[in-house]
Amino acid sequence: MDDDIRRGDLLAEGEPEQEFNPGIAGRLPRKTAAGGALIRDQAGRILFLEPTYKPTLDIPGGIAEYDESPYEACRREVQEEIGLDLPIGDLLVVDWVPALGVWSDALAFVFDGGVLDQSTIARLHIDPVEARAHEFLTLDEAASRLRPSMIRRLTLAQQGLTTGAPRYADFGRAASW
Repeated sequence: MDDDIRRGDLLAEGEPEQEFNPGIAGRLPRKTAAGGALIRDQAGRILFLEPTYKPTLDIPGGIAEYDESPYEACRREVQEEIGLDLPIGDLLVVDWVPALGVWSDALAFVFDGGVLDQSTIARLHIDPVEARAHEFLTLDEAASRLRPSMIRRLTLAQQGLTTGAPRYADFGRAASW
């Protein structure tokens, strides 16, 4: 979103609401939000990165910074990680991820990163701080190198490409209501 539009929207909201009980806002839980891009090649294979900081594959994207939307985080992280300023498309999945180990619960947004042609793929420049390598793989080919929840999330994202309808999931499992 354009910064001028955001400032205008914030001004239109009026004065920030005051806390009815001082200090309550600081005691509320905080969730992490992340935005990732489902980027494909012309054969329909997904672009996966081999991160330097974890043992499983991931799609380009990352955690939103303070006061940054998941969409903006996705665009920023894609550009940082693969060196391309891609148009990020529609939302495909919002997935709630429960707290696990040292990590708090999170909302993972997956957006349509589009289809890259060979000339664009040739311009990929992987940030060596972020990733050791990249590969275009089918979900089946990548499955042994993904967490089960990520397989479920990306399956829903692929379904969203087909149906045109975004999905909500809990830990990669589509809501059944």
